[in-house]
Amino acid sequence: MPWLDALFERPPVTWWDLLDIAIVSVLVYELLKLIRGTRASQMAVALGAIVGLFYLSRALDLATVNWLIRNLVGYVVFAAIVLLQTDIRRALVHFGRASFFKYLRRVEPDEDAIEELVVAMETLASRQIGALVIVERGIGLRNHIESGIPLDACLTYDLIVAIFQPTSPLHDGAAIVQGDRIAAAACFLPLSVNPRLARELGSRHRAALGVTEENDAVALVVSEESGTVSLVLDGRIERGLTPEQLRHRLRGLIKRTQAGTERRMAAAMD
Repeated sequence: MPWLDALFERPPVTWWDLLDIAIVSVLVYELLKLIRGTRASQMAVALGAIVGLFYLSRALDLATVNWLIRNLVGYVVFAAIVLLQTDIRRALVHFGRASFFKYLRRVEPDEDAIEELVVAMETLASRQIGALVIVERGIGLRNHIESGIPLDACLTYDLIVAIFQPTSPLHDGAAIVQGDRIAAAACFLPLSVNPRLARELGSRHRAALGVTEENDAVALVVSEESGTVSLVLDGRIERGLTPEQLRHRLRGLIKRTQAGTERRMAAAMD
């Protein structure tokens, strides 16, 4: 039966075809993970419905519906870009964190800078003085630095404690650390709009979550209500850290990047 043979006849599948399918599958999977639980997921459902209606109008010969969808699709794309600019920026940042971009990342603060940060956070917590410190890692924070007061000062325990004193004109906002220096203070950060956040989280915690949702920076927060220290990374918060736990977490985050930098330098010398 020739028609049956033609029905099941398919071109041969090569390794390149399998690679092509695997890459597309990974991209679709990562896209679904990025939009899950965001406004983009609802927009994706709506766009899927519009695409389905377009093909249905062609199949049923609904000329008016088909013409309307074809003329509106351009405006829908621009509207989606405007409405989902935050999600698009987060997706691009997520892509920029891929392993093959790691050679572009900066060197992190050294052991002395970590100790200064930990001691400063412990002191502020013991006095129940609110504080927010952002440690820059691979992705730059220039836009946020320019929103504050430039300092470019050596990172020390005394300076951090002085910045966040209630009588200091710099205590509102965040201090941003680059390497072993404080780049700026009183910086404005975007607040997280995640509706699932606990109600007791104040503006400092929401600002820490907001900046780490779109950046790979590490945020350290001291609550003036409870005197607890929190570490925020990738939009996730770890609350109630002891000085030793904070020291361990910072060392783990920083030495991982430094080890990768040393390996790349050794490879270049070879």
